[in-house]
Amino acid sequence: MSWNVIYTKSRAEQKVEERLKNIGIEAYCPVRTEVKSWSDRKKSILVPVLPSMVLVKIDDNKRNEVFDIPGVVRYMFWLKKHAVVRDIEVDSLKLLLETNNIVEQNASSYNIGDEIKISSLEDQPGVINKISKNQIWVVLKQLGYVIKLKTA
Repeated sequence: MSWNVIYTKSRAEQKVEERLKNIGIEAYCPVRTEVKSWSDRKKSILVPVLPSMVLVKIDDNKRNEVFDIPGVVRYMFWLKKHAVVRDIEVDSLKLLLETNNIVEQNASSYNIGDEIKISSLEDQPGVINKISKNQIWVVLKQLGYVIKLKTA
């Protein structure tokens, strides 16, 4: 079995993950904690790292069972085949979110277009897409996704 990517309705990722788990399908919706501020309070909320996407590990013959869940839209395809995410990539994503690692103390030593390996993602290669004062945007070639990393 391999991990497949399903698209969900907007802001339904966590509910879809919960419902899939309730019917016995292994699902993973990576989330991070974000503090939202209002005029009268602050609140920590969980925000999906992959908007409108949930990873599912399911046998090919049971692939259509996900459509019984409200909020599931379709499978993601890559080169006319179901998109597959390797176990090592999912494990790396889990590790990165658990450790909340800071990559570098000073981002000024990096330039846009530089290729780096992210140790917290088991040395997955990435290309720096954008640099700000305290954040770096890295394109992960293997995942086809952009992640934002904090610097000190």
